[in-house]
Amino acid sequence: MDVSGAKERVRAEVGRLSDRLLDVSHRIWDSPELCYDEHHAHDLLTEALEGAGLEVRRGAFGLPTAFEASAGTEGPTIAICCEYDALPGIGHACGHNVIAAAGLGAGLAVSCLADELGGRVVVLGTPAEEGGGGKILMIERGAFDGVDAAMMVHPADADLDSFWAIAIHELRCTFHGRAAHAAAAPERGVNALDAAVLAYMGVAALRQHIAPHERVHGIFTHGGDKPNVVPELASMQWYVRSASRESLAALEPRVLAAIEAGALATGADVDFDLHDPPYSDLRDNAPLLEAYASNSATLGRVLRSKATRPEFLGSTDMGDVSHRVPAIHPMIKVAPEGVAIHSPEFAAHARGESGDRAVLDGAVAMAQTVVDLWTDPALLARVHAAFDHPERSPAGR
Repeated sequence: MDVSGAKERVRAEVGRLSDRLLDVSHRIWDSPELCYDEHHAHDLLTEALEGAGLEVRRGAFGLPTAFEASAGTEGPTIAICCEYDALPGIGHACGHNVIAAAGLGAGLAVSCLADELGGRVVVLGTPAEEGGGGKILMIERGAFDGVDAAMMVHPADADLDSFWAIAIHELRCTFHGRAAHAAAAPERGVNALDAAVLAYMGVAALRQHIAPHERVHGIFTHGGDKPNVVPELASMQWYVRSASRESLAALEPRVLAAIEAGALATGADVDFDLHDPPYSDLRDNAPLLEAYASNSATLGRVLRSKATRPEFLGSTDMGDVSHRVPAIHPMIKVAPEGVAIHSPEFAAHARGESGDRAVLDGAVAMAQTVVDLWTDPALLARVHAAFDHPERSPAGR
């Protein structure tokens, strides 16, 4: 079979599966689940994969809501990653229902050609992207061993080749004071909330002196129990981000010092928990991205460079995958430009007509890119060379 014929077959297969794929997307959206609790989504996806005859391992790699499904016995092994966790309060405002259904569609579409084209596809269910680092644990447990390349698509308000995915580490801190009656004997208390407030102000002052590629943002998770009791306990959660794991390691002590200053000023004590695992920055593989972009363009989705959207910045555990194997993380348009991810408006579009189009187009573009990798040894060689020497790859910088 020639390449164009194979690509037409996978496109037709996605069309044949379209009702099933959109049903999966909608049902995941309708039942949002937080990290490591995605049992409904896990079951929906694994049932669909098993029903198509793929070899499926549920609860894979020691994670109850992870899975691994495969087709093909030899040749280049390509991993397609599915995400399906939601956000507290605003559900699938990151569009992970689209990611899951598009990954499912791509995996099913190429599975019927795997043996014929001499390749192997692995569909990986990767839980807990929104702060739990599911892919990182899966890397450590062998999920990407022997994988030649990995890919996924992520919803956005534009079709982009990637986004500015930087390293991140979650910081949790707890301030310990001493309770007292706030009116009758305030001098006997040590106010943990005041310590936390001063810490917040210290970090806020630090922000104007950090690099453009760095971000620090946090919330109060506990601030006392009653106004007439001096708070003896206060807690905060912070995200500390920087361009790479190396620059992140230099920023973290500065943030910790600002927080410690709040405790020192009030006489409170503070405990820190740098919540592992940290996420690495994303290194897109240029030859792989070019192949995906070419296939996306045939669907009317011409990718813009992430350089046109310098403000589109975040973090993902797909970054760690990109340091383990050649990988891409293109963005697929789900909402009108200017509609921010992690907003209720974006969540609505993820289940709407544009979200449905993204599911099907994302599945086709990824499936056709897998066909390219299976049938073009020169492309696969360029992909591996760019991974081995990322300094030569514009997308790797």
